Amino acid sequence: MRDDQISPIEVKQKKDAGESFIILDVREPVEYQTAKIEDSILIPLGELQARISELDPGKSYVTLCHHGMRSQAALGILVQNGFKDVKNLSGGIDAYSQMVDSSIPRYR
Repeated sequence: MRDDQISPIEVKQKKDAGESFIILDVREPVEYQTAKIEDSILIPLGELQARISELDPGKSYVTLCHHGMRSQAALGILVQNGFKDVKNLSGGIDAYSQMVDSSIPRYR
């Protein structure tokens, strides 16, 4: 796995250990309403550049989308804007639902 990736299991371990990080969900609002990880924040990928000032570059982030493609693009935007501690959730919320929390609905 690449350095900028984090597995669903690793995210759960970080949560369980009480580590401080923000899950940044870059899907569309309708997707977020369908399935989300508790305490995640939603900024759709298309709005991220314009809303970057809402985020703190000093904090740790895990980017998230449906399967991991949009969130990889979001990671690039964050890094270009000076964010240092950013990981992409490998496989997105779909993998998280399968591997960690089956109560999160899966969708197409």
